[in-house]
Parts: sequence; C-alpha cells; structure tokens
Amino acid sequence: MISVGDQAPELSLRDQNGATVALSDYRGRKSVLLVFYPFAFSGICTGELSEIRDDLESFAGERREVLAISCDPVYTLRAWADQQSYFFPLLSDFWPHGEVARRYGVFDEERGMAVRGTYLVAPDGRVAWSLIAGAGERRDFAGYREAVERLG
Repeated sequence: MISVGDQAPELSLRDQNGATVALSDYRGRKSVLLVFYPFAFSGICTGELSEIRDDLESFAGERREVLAISCDPVYTLRAWADQQSYFFPLLSDFWPHGEVARRYGVFDEERGMAVRGTYLVAPDGRVAWSLIAGAGERRDFAGYREAVERLG
C-alpha cells in the first residue's frame, strides 16, 4: 500500500482516446488526483465519476489534473466516456492486467479489478493524501478538497 509522503509509482497508460498519459507528464507542474475504480458502467463508479464531471473545476485546471484508472479496455472506456460526457482522462490498466493498480496496492486479485483507491500526488511526485473506500462504498472527496487547499 502506498502511504502519504511516499513517492508515487510512475504510470504510463492509454486513455479512452488511445493517447498515452504518464504521471511524469505533470511533474513540477500540477498535482494529480489518481482515482482507481472497479468497472465502467457500474452504479457507484458512474456516480463517483459523474461527481467529478459535475465539479470538474475542483479536480482539473491550471494547477490540477484528475486521472481515473480501471482495468477496463480502452474501447469500453471510450464508450462510457462518450455516454457519460467524461472529458477527463480515463486510463486503461487492462494489460498487463492491473499492473498499475498492483503498484499502488489497490488490485483485488480474486476479482481482477482495482478497488476504490484515491491518491493525490503533489507536483513533486509525493503522495499528499489518500483514501481507500471499502467494497460497495462511495468515496467521499471532502478530504481531497482539504488536501488541495493545503498544497496551495
């Protein structure tokens, strides 16, 4: 499990449009919220990502970015993004299956999916805040907002 203060493991994954996105792309420029979630098109996941979509200025902008990550294939993420109007990066950790989720300690081996892990990575690459929500629990982004304020 990754803890606050740890260096965030590097990641490089394709988004719903097929573009490669790396955490290092933001180093020194933006804080990045990594939102791991189990599956596209599922109820809680749709609700959480819709909350991000509906308040996108809190999650993405000049000094912040949000990267949502699941083990779904790129094509599934594209269909879901189009259906739900998600205009932020949805990253596919499909192959090697769950490799990035494993590095962050949020891969459920039995189910073959990411759990609801959330990490705020500061511009220096260190984890500034984290939250792991239990199975079937919707995450509360209030702690994220407080952590962003502390980062300045």
